[in-house]
Amino acid sequence: MAAAGGKHEIDLTCDLCDDFFAFQEQLKKHRLVDDRIMNTLNSSLPTISFPADRTSKCEDLYKELSKEYDKREKAIKSCVSLLSKKVNAIREERQENMDDIDLIKKLRKEQTKLRLMQQELCVEEIVKDTSLKAFHERCRQYYKPPTSPPV
Repeated sequence: MAAAGGKHEIDLTCDLCDDFFAFQEQLKKHRLVDDRIMNTLNSSLPTISFPADRTSKCEDLYKELSKEYDKREKAIKSCVSLLSKKVNAIREERQENMDDIDLIKKLRKEQTKLRLMQQELCVEEIVKDTSLKAFHERCRQYYKPPTSPPV
């Protein structure tokens, strides 16, 4: 499954929070397993006439998906938290220097990054829902995921 899903060891850390586009590129690479879910399901679970251990393949794919969901969600939430703290710190600093144009620009820039990161949480939910729907359509007969995703 890992080969078909495109397993990648990519760094999703707070170091990338300041550069949204670099962070987004890393997320894109981590979402390859979701982007290729139909191909993975088709190659792993061919038609009924081909013998295959569908239960273990579905279970492996679900574990891989869950691991990626957890990793991406933690990274995004970590950046949201970090950027929220930065925005609050700049707001406090601005209260003391209301006329500082550079602080106003810096605040707007950080607020924009924060909003973009918050939007990534919504994107993540859509990606997750789409992949899990495809997974459920193909694997529901062979594997029933636990009620809470494994970590």
